[in-house]
Amino acid sequence: MTNTVKPITTTSAPTILRCETTAPTGWNGYLTRWGYDGFHLRTEWATVFAKALRHRPYFIWIEQDRRIIGVLPLMHISGPLFGSFLVSQPYLNTGGVLADSPQVASQLINRAVALADALNVKHLELRHERRAEHDRLNSVNTEKIHMRLELPTTPDELWTGLKSKLRSQVKKPLNDSSLSVTFGHTDQLNAFYTVFCRNMRDLGTPPFAKTLFREMLMQFGDSAEICSVIRNGQPIASGFLLHGPEVTLIPSASSLREFNHTACNMLMYWHCLKRSVERGQKAFDFGRSSHDSGTFKFKQQWGAEEYPAVWQYCLRKGDIGDVRPNSGKFDKVIAVWQKLPVWLTKLIGPEIVRGIP
Repeated sequence: MTNTVKPITTTSAPTILRCETTAPTGWNGYLTRWGYDGFHLRTEWATVFAKALRHRPYFIWIEQDRRIIGVLPLMHISGPLFGSFLVSQPYLNTGGVLADSPQVASQLINRAVALADALNVKHLELRHERRAEHDRLNSVNTEKIHMRLELPTTPDELWTGLKSKLRSQVKKPLNDSSLSVTFGHTDQLNAFYTVFCRNMRDLGTPPFAKTLFREMLMQFGDSAEICSVIRNGQPIASGFLLHGPEVTLIPSASSLREFNHTACNMLMYWHCLKRSVERGQKAFDFGRSSHDSGTFKFKQQWGAEEYPAVWQYCLRKGDIGDVRPNSGKFDKVIAVWQKLPVWLTKLIGPEIVRGIP
């Protein structure tokens, strides 16, 4: 699970605060001691977001005796429809500050707020899991929660740990000879993206560009893979996996509604969990959900437990819910989007969604 043991540092030597558009040597090395928390702040993400979404990266860090003692990566999101934002980290559910002490964290946030003022963004968004105390963080969103499952050491233990009702739901697609499951890398990208875009259209949500997923595959190598369920040669469910330190996350997963009767989604998640166990992972991160929502209940049935999501803001203009799809402001747009042909959503969707924090 997430690291709750914070590194300790002394304060005898003077500290140096830096803010640059490129990361210093030792950034990723510092993050390794933070385990899964640190994985979300690695420099590879800045490369992914810059190349795929055209966001501008900023790296804020503090050094003491030439040793990093705190970091905060930020991405500057700017678009014609929604405006300008500073976010750590976009697309991901976790981000924000990692520091050896609350005092160091406060200095990092000070610099981030100053950058937000200089860039004149609508807000600074820090996707924390633990609240950081700072007087300029004037708004918070805790309506969603992380859902994570501690994993056993063998697939057999994983199977026997499932409730009998869930095992029956998984057995159905396991015994369906028309369904097959494939793990792959770039060879599965087209299959994944086909299902992903169909699902996003049906949800009324613009899809990310395929480049986002290609860049994640390139940047994270063997730690990234795609699981696809195939029926008679057609991909009908597909999930993108990232195997971080001891924890696997699934940032995007989709299935086609017309094949719900095959329980292909259950089959995909079973194989994703099984794969994580086989790789020696300690936990599986299902992502965030609203409490008691359909996705929450789906994750809960696998045994996932709740962990807090504390998204903190320095709100400078407007409201933090202005660009959220559940705000109610976009209900008519969502209804129209659901009727568009998928090819058109692929064409215009990525440029829209890249500007949404």
